[in-house]
Amino acid sequence: MSTTSATTTNPLKPAGGRASTLSPRRIRALARAELTLLVRNRTSLFVALLLPVVLTFSTKTAADQADLSGTGLSVGTAVLPGTVGMVLLFAVYSNLIGVYVARREELVLKRLRTGEATDLEILGAAALPSVAIGVLQSAVLLIGGALLLDVGIPSRPDLLVAGLLLGTLMMVTLAAASAALTRTAELAQLTPMPLMLATFAGSGLFVPLEVFPDTLAEVCRWLPMTPVTDLLRGAWTEQMSGMETLRALAVAVGWTALGGYALRKRFRWEPRR
Repeated sequence: MSTTSATTTNPLKPAGGRASTLSPRRIRALARAELTLLVRNRTSLFVALLLPVVLTFSTKTAADQADLSGTGLSVGTAVLPGTVGMVLLFAVYSNLIGVYVARREELVLKRLRTGEATDLEILGAAALPSVAIGVLQSAVLLIGGALLLDVGIPSRPDLLVAGLLLGTLMMVTLAAASAALTRTAELAQLTPMPLMLATFAGSGLFVPLEVFPDTLAEVCRWLPMTPVTDLLRGAWTEQMSGMETLRALAVAVGWTALGGYALRKRFRWEPRR
């Protein structure tokens, strides 16, 4: 079957002569509709709202058992970044892959694309409910965790904000790029697994990289979620030097750009036949 314009047009540019100006009204309407669908999907709500909280207790257990002596970390500063990482992985990344694939297979994306909405509005509005849940849940867990684990107010709030914003943007772009590789809504449950397993094992969510061998820790610092974890942890510990901060920012931006490039080149607006 020949490739149609709906699948080949760059998804981040307006198609068919539509106005390139983003419309808040259209974005609100599309996001409201997506939020309604999310609320009706109990499985997605469980994954987005409860699973990160449940896994936080596992993170706390792992941190309690880890030998943090000589790392400059406490249980609190080891746990809190992992908590945010769980939220970003489950509430944003995993959930959004299912959203994009399901809407594509149901021809929702294709129908929306024939209207006034631009490609960026369609993709962005679909992501807004998951992003809002992720950011709000991260804020609640960070505040609650900081109080319960007695870590106090972060001394570098700029690193906290940078880590949360970059992590959210990265997960959105990687989710859209991953959706392009996912053929069906059923497979969307498996697509997040490689990134999740790599993140659990090597991004410091459960066990801080400070307790890893130096060579292994250096390799793990190139994983997508590691710079986010480092920035969030550095907000409390202030252990990151200027060069380490720049490196973490560069790695996070690099993965986001890679996801954006894959999105522009590979994203599909209609099902494969």
